Amino acid sequence: MSLEYSQSLARNSRAASSELAPIASGRKNAWLQRVASLLRTNSSLIVTANEKDMDAAAAAGLSSAMLDRLKLTSDRIETLAKAVQHIISLPDPVGEVIEGQRRPNGLFVSRVRVPLGVVFFIYESRPNVTIDAAALCVKSGNAVILRGGSEAIHSNRALQQVIQEALESEGLPKNAVQLVDSIDRSIVGELLSMGSLIDVTIPRGGRSLIERVTREATMPVIKHFDGICHVYVDAASDEKMAVDITVNSKCHRPGVCNAAETLLIHRAAVPHLLPRLAAELQSHGVELRCCPASLAMISGGKPVTDEDYGTEHMDLIMSVRIVDNIEQAIEHIRRFGSSHTDAIVTDCVSAAMKFEAEVDSAAVMINASTRFNDGGELGMGAEIGISTDRFHARGPCGMRELTSYKFVVRGVGQIRS
Repeated sequence: MSLEYSQSLARNSRAASSELAPIASGRKNAWLQRVASLLRTNSSLIVTANEKDMDAAAAAGLSSAMLDRLKLTSDRIETLAKAVQHIISLPDPVGEVIEGQRRPNGLFVSRVRVPLGVVFFIYESRPNVTIDAAALCVKSGNAVILRGGSEAIHSNRALQQVIQEALESEGLPKNAVQLVDSIDRSIVGELLSMGSLIDVTIPRGGRSLIERVTREATMPVIKHFDGICHVYVDAASDEKMAVDITVNSKCHRPGVCNAAETLLIHRAAVPHLLPRLAAELQSHGVELRCCPASLAMISGGKPVTDEDYGTEHMDLIMSVRIVDNIEQAIEHIRRFGSSHTDAIVTDCVSAAMKFEAEVDSAAVMINASTRFNDGGELGMGAEIGISTDRFHARGPCGMRELTSYKFVVRGVGQIRS
């Protein structure tokens, strides 16, 4: 029975994508405005649905950081509504002429943005992503199949009701956004086998999910992999800036992918900075796992292991390592990082330039928190994920990253000789 259901989802999305691709921006924007309005008017119903998920998750023993990812409040729903409205203000990428040139034979050759088609989006925990993904996909002309985590099933159903009501009221294809309304894991495998109907899969979750999708998918995959992010405090760095950036990177929301997992600090900065950094982090409840040199200086620290350095804790846990120079910091990032987000705090221009050139991550932050690697913060309105791949997209994936292009060639009767 699940195979029949999966085939229906995929076929319906394929048909909806053909209907959606040529729809004008104005109609898509009207739908987005309707979504924002319905989020506000249905806020209390969404929160009530989310409370069911929160109660079940707490009973299942989810960590405080994971519970925070799952939680929806009236304030967070208002933030969601504002993000949707911001997407309205962004240019529609569909139909954008990327480049054009006149050939010697008079042909005008252009590359024009087009939707990817059908997106299968698999994600865990964060129900706000349901709205982000739907908004970005529809505005960029893509149909999307949403498969959220079982822990957020009630929240996602409530949000899908908002999406469907808006699609119906604005006359957009009802299957432009479909929710997998089941926690049956076999449905994921069935949809991953349908490369003839689904154009791209975007998984956003833990390592086991990403590895499964990469192994089973019969279509291209844009991966939102581990966020093993670093803050490197250079020898020449402002003390207050170093503390503020490190604490914000780790503690602002420790359960998200752009939260820092490791602090690297130049040996020359240790005497005046490490005690203050450690105290500030510990005052926020952070458990510090320390290299031998830093362990001797930090009361309450625990010995670090290579496994710690390579782990995305997504919790109030941070590894600490003292390095002799920037080269050692960069080498550490290359060995243990996940090419997601890495930051340097420095007053030295040459150190900043070296870090920028040699750290090959989707986002390199210079004197700024790792938490800014986010579609909304980088002016994209929202994101469907942060890709750690090198193609088709890298970093936060917004509307443009949900498009490809086609060549359009205009002539006046030319034939090839």
